[in-house]
Amino acid sequence: MTLARTIRTTTVALLVLILGLFLPTGASAASPSILVSRVTTSSKVMALTFDFGSDAGNVSRILQVLADQGVKSTFFATGQAAANYPDAVRSVVAQGHEIGNHSYSHPYFTTLSPAQMADELSRAATAIRTATGQAPKPWFRPPYGDYNATVLQAAGDAGYSHTIMWTIDTVDWQGVSATAIRDKVLSKASPGAIVLMHVGGGATGTPDALPGMISGLRAAGYQLVTVSQLLGAAPTGQTLYVVKPGDTLYKIASLYGVTVSAIVAANNIVNPNLIYPNQVLVIPATTPSSSTVTYTVKPGDTLYKIAATYGTTVSAIVAANNIPNPNLIYPGQVFVIPAATPTATIRHTVVPGDTLYRIALKYSTTVSAIVLANNIANPNLIYPGQVLIIPR
Repeated sequence: MTLARTIRTTTVALLVLILGLFLPTGASAASPSILVSRVTTSSKVMALTFDFGSDAGNVSRILQVLADQGVKSTFFATGQAAANYPDAVRSVVAQGHEIGNHSYSHPYFTTLSPAQMADELSRAATAIRTATGQAPKPWFRPPYGDYNATVLQAAGDAGYSHTIMWTIDTVDWQGVSATAIRDKVLSKASPGAIVLMHVGGGATGTPDALPGMISGLRAAGYQLVTVSQLLGAAPTGQTLYVVKPGDTLYKIASLYGVTVSAIVAANNIVNPNLIYPNQVLVIPATTPSSSTVTYTVKPGDTLYKIAATYGTTVSAIVAANNIPNPNLIYPGQVFVIPAATPTATIRHTVVPGDTLYRIALKYSTTVSAIVLANNIANPNLIYPGQVLIIPR
């Protein structure tokens, strides 16, 4: 009996182990929420969005202006707003505007655990659904624009496919004037832009800014749409890339055989060094040309050396590749080399008694420029017969 019981116990344990290997231990994680700060489109469309947080001070006036102008917008409401001002939140939806989730109590999400984030989103969704009969999914806007990879994953797990940021921040909550709000939006308007405004009493200039803003945008040829309509304006069939941790624009550009400057232009990127996980980039089509020359950076390379090799200038390479720091390049980076300039490369052969200071004076350049151009480790150590590239 003891042997039989042991065999049965062992058999059951093995079955449990095998099942554990093949059966899921829990719900699989959803894809992270996609971060959107603008939509890449050639159509002149923009979205006006409003955060509805702690109070409803200007909701009625804003809704009236939007109704008078025939504009539909997207509002991001907190659960507290829905609980404290259910009639106002209900009016937003009743008048045909979109509603999104702005959390329940407006905390900094990066300070919360995933469970706390899930609770904030769930409670807000319940309050908004109770007030309006409509769920706020799939749009989420993090309070204060505060997010990281954990926040995006939590939003995705909760069913919010898109985390909506903004292109133009009016900072209206600071009480800036209607003129300042209007002029900022009109001056920064661009296809696919998302405008951030607020409905609270602190945004005193927003209601009066809207009529001139809307008429000005329309005069410039823009159509004002909701976030879902804006996302639908993105052209189909284009190549999209979701940024992963560790990505750089250089790496992405090399992967698709395009230039950094082309990606920057296609996505209206302000700072090429600042991209973030789950950001969606449009990859522009390649435009092959027999005259296009590319160069892969090798250890020890400098822009001065590369420019001299191809008979072009550092400034031309910087402009062609949108390089923010000419002194910071790395092996494996791929550059487009612009057409050669007609001027010849200047080289100097070191003679006995030469110093970098003397050579720099002779050619009206600087020691540091010569050092960078030639990757010189010790500026005090040069030798007769050494050939130096003289940067222009």
